[in-house]
Amino acid sequence: MSAVPLYGPGFGSYRAEDVAWLLTDLSDVELEAPTEEREEAIQSGAAHYAESLPIEFQPSPEYQRLFHAALEASAERLAQAVAVITERILAARGPEAVLVSLARAGTPVGVLCKRWAAYAHGIDLPHYAVSIVRGRGIDAVALEYLAAHHDPRAVMFVDGWTGKGAITRELAEALEGTDFSPELAVLADPGRCVSVYGTREDYLIPSACLNSTVSGLVSRTVLNRDLIGPGDFHGAKFYKDLAHADVSNLFLDTVCRHFPSVDPSAAPSPEAPDWSGWAAVELISAEHGINSINLVKPGVGETTRVLLRRVPWKVLVRPGSEADLAHIRVLAAERGVPVEEASPDLPYACIGLIKPRETP
Repeated sequence: MSAVPLYGPGFGSYRAEDVAWLLTDLSDVELEAPTEEREEAIQSGAAHYAESLPIEFQPSPEYQRLFHAALEASAERLAQAVAVITERILAARGPEAVLVSLARAGTPVGVLCKRWAAYAHGIDLPHYAVSIVRGRGIDAVALEYLAAHHDPRAVMFVDGWTGKGAITRELAEALEGTDFSPELAVLADPGRCVSVYGTREDYLIPSACLNSTVSGLVSRTVLNRDLIGPGDFHGAKFYKDLAHADVSNLFLDTVCRHFPSVDPSAAPSPEAPDWSGWAAVELISAEHGINSINLVKPGVGETTRVLLRRVPWKVLVRPGSEADLAHIRVLAAERGVPVEEASPDLPYACIGLIKPRETP
């Protein structure tokens, strides 16, 4: 196998010991496309979303202030969830566990889990970041690399949060017939579709607020067959030019500062998935005449992504969820997107709807 991992600071702004990126460096390739043009190509079927990249969002001063305020407000709650998820990973995989985060939303969480294991147990867990692409599966070359260097049964896949559960299903389908478990550990599981989670509350995880500048300056992953050969890892870009705006390590350090005050044993026992989030998304899709549930993005993290890099149509907000949604309202106002009140029994704090090509 010729593909080899990438490490910071040569690729990404995380420390080399934080994560090994099983990715191909595409930093010198022009992959960004205007949002409207990209959305049209994706919805028409002319192109897959992973073949190009959205233009990196540059936050306004007001939005940057919101990020820092949200981070300070949520850091202790995040540290508690990190401790819970890591303890559950160790209970499931033992001290030989191998963390494999789904780049890029999962990568900050994987680093935090690695740091909790070191802090609480003195264990140095291996941590890799790999690409998974909806409709295309997980990076097969990366799986080969992992199987050659570790026992697949020790691997736990890690992500930031669940929306409706599409990636949970994608992972399970992609790993059929392999020695890897499709079990996915997430910091927040508002979609109620995994059994290893830190919380099921739908609250703001500040790493969802930004793009590469809170994820090691790495783009979302790319699978473009013109650039990625059969023996290559999926690709991504390292945005070195955004170093002045990078808060990736600030995010990690702020959460880790709260490790001494958290108690993972205080968490309630995990409950089995019931996929109630998926059912809610299907209902919302039908109510709004949307012919594809891929255009319905539930939860704070997914709604943020819609506003940052897709063509949003509207945002639905559950009454009483305002505390975690200040940044959503700022982004919606900046993009001229209406915010509407949703049903009080919505399982998510908010849902972002992508504008269909044929608006109902």
